[in-house]
Amino acid sequence: MVIKTAVIGLGIMGQRMLEHMEQHPEFEVVGIWDPEAGACQAAQRYAPGAVVATDAISAIEIADLVYLACPPAPRKAYALAAAAQDKAVFLEKPLGINVEESLDLVHQLETYGVPCAVNFTQAAGAALTDISAAAKDGTLGVLQGVDIIVTYPHWPRAWQQAADWLRLRKEGGMTREVISHFLFVSLRILGPLELVWAQPDYPAQSDLCETHVAARLANQAGLPVTILGSVGGAQPDRQEVTIKGSKTSRRITDFYRDAVSSGQNFEPIAAEPHNPRATSLKAQLDDLVLLLAGKPNRLATLEEALHVQILIETILKNHPTN
Repeated sequence: MVIKTAVIGLGIMGQRMLEHMEQHPEFEVVGIWDPEAGACQAAQRYAPGAVVATDAISAIEIADLVYLACPPAPRKAYALAAAAQDKAVFLEKPLGINVEESLDLVHQLETYGVPCAVNFTQAAGAALTDISAAAKDGTLGVLQGVDIIVTYPHWPRAWQQAADWLRLRKEGGMTREVISHFLFVSLRILGPLELVWAQPDYPAQSDLCETHVAARLANQAGLPVTILGSVGGAQPDRQEVTIKGSKTSRRITDFYRDAVSSGQNFEPIAAEPHNPRATSLKAQLDDLVLLLAGKPNRLATLEEALHVQILIETILKNHPTN
């Protein structure tokens, strides 16, 4: 039987996931909803058979799985509404923006006992799976730490302009949207992390998100995770996380390009997939099927997502003017 799915939030990520759910043999999108009528109309081209619901609750009622791609603020209410109806929940990251609210969300979802996961897109990917194995079997040697570098000429990026909330300090910014992905990778490799220090910089307009961030975190053994993020200047996007070992190091660029170095230039591990985004989303959906079947899977747990959120929000608030 296919997994009847409702998609709440039909912006960029919602439409992408909707498209790939419709291509996956295990999923059927039966209901969609977004407060913007234009977003609903645009999404219908991917799932013409789905019901355009009058509100989020109506979409939730007709599904077995609810995928929440809406902005962070309303996500808790929709997740709990779904869980109260015994629906499985797949949430976009970040888990939230208010730590106390997210602590309560995780507690309530665990009490309901429905299958839940958070969409950190590298979780089921080949790169993180292979690097995790290499870290455990000694291929990397002794782990030395992780470096995260994220730089952009503009934020939000050109393809994100329709999601206006991404430029605002309340819910948006590159630290929540991108650096969180690489902190999740670091968490999977190094285990729980604690913030050592952080310095985010904000523009003069008080409602806008950070333009620069630097931070240092460490795991329980003291291994460092170093973060550098910046916006501005004529440059291409740069998104990379390097897992450093005494024998070899691995670098993931743009979420999926996996390369290795033993001291020389980083060399690709394998040929790039024909459609990296499709490959990544299919891997996430394959593991989502496993989650719903009660089987082991690689998706990000609520606890992992909460840990990442706590780190991110602490970084963003660690500023003299906050």
